Amino acid sequence: MKNLVVFLLFVNLNTFAQISSSKTENVFVVTIDGIRWQEIFKGADEDIINDSRFTSNPGLSRLMYYDSSATESRKKLLPFFWNVIQNKGRLYGNKQYDNKLRVANSYKFSYPGYNEMLTGYPDIHVNSNEKIDNVNINVLEFLNSFDEFKNRVVAFTSWNIFPYILNKSRSGFPLYSGYDSIDHDGNINIEMFNKLQEYINSEKTDTREDKLTFIAAFQYIKAHKPKVAFISLGESDEDAHAGQYDKYLQHLNEADNMIQALWYFIQSVPEYKDKTTILITTDHGRGRRSKKWTDHDIMVKGSGDAWLAIIGPDTVPGGEIQLPQKHYQKQIAATIANLLGYHFIANHPVAKPIDFTN
Repeated sequence: MKNLVVFLLFVNLNTFAQISSSKTENVFVVTIDGIRWQEIFKGADEDIINDSRFTSNPGLSRLMYYDSSATESRKKLLPFFWNVIQNKGRLYGNKQYDNKLRVANSYKFSYPGYNEMLTGYPDIHVNSNEKIDNVNINVLEFLNSFDEFKNRVVAFTSWNIFPYILNKSRSGFPLYSGYDSIDHDGNINIEMFNKLQEYINSEKTDTREDKLTFIAAFQYIKAHKPKVAFISLGESDEDAHAGQYDKYLQHLNEADNMIQALWYFIQSVPEYKDKTTILITTDHGRGRRSKKWTDHDIMVKGSGDAWLAIIGPDTVPGGEIQLPQKHYQKQIAATIANLLGYHFIANHPVAKPIDFTN
């Protein structure tokens, strides 16, 4: 019965879901799991980076990622964010200016966070990280239901729980999670990537190395030119839970480099140049204080603090937004659809999109 309801919903979408034209023809969403707003807007935390319990070589980590000036420290850690997005896009969530991006779900961990982000609905019944198919419709499958996007939507994720979050058995678009092999269609680079993954046996965990996730996504994007791509990186959250602040910073810095490479490619090919928006965010925050930074859940203050960065042809450049505002993670799903000129309709309530034009 649930599948019939979803089918009937999608059958009628074309009659009222398209709302406007926009310059954005393609949207890429990149998530970096469990990154605090503090590192995004203030750079490396002085107390944590100097604490040998969390940083194996404080002197080297400071040299690579830290400066006594927060402005310089964040630029050192995230050069693409603060040299390119700051000048051509927008960044939301700096609580120093009472600018907030809040997690609306009650739980403040990953499955509920990604459900909220991609369905627009902080469902109280989504309350674990278990391998349970999500009944809520996500914006990726919604877009894939239209002829314009059919077979032009794809997802690559480091964490292997996404086939359940995005309900792979129902959603109908390619989804490669964990150490999944990629359909190569004779593409030698993708075929070689699959062979590389086969050699990784003893170290395989629930979360694939982010570099591998990005390489897979990048090769697929170059070969197939999807219109909507979701790329989710996950190592940073594992680093934090392990109390390894130096690795957390390293993987955040590497994520910035990957996003820069993706943006450079986008601006170098006619299918994407000046037609593509990249939206970057996280699924949850984590503890505010140096002793609690490793943790996040309903009981840890700071777990509901997120952030968002965006750059693209329909985003009026504003850099770091310093106005008192409050947005929610649940608005991101409708925002993705809205950027492409669609009104996201689902089998549940959907929060309104964020406006990047004023």
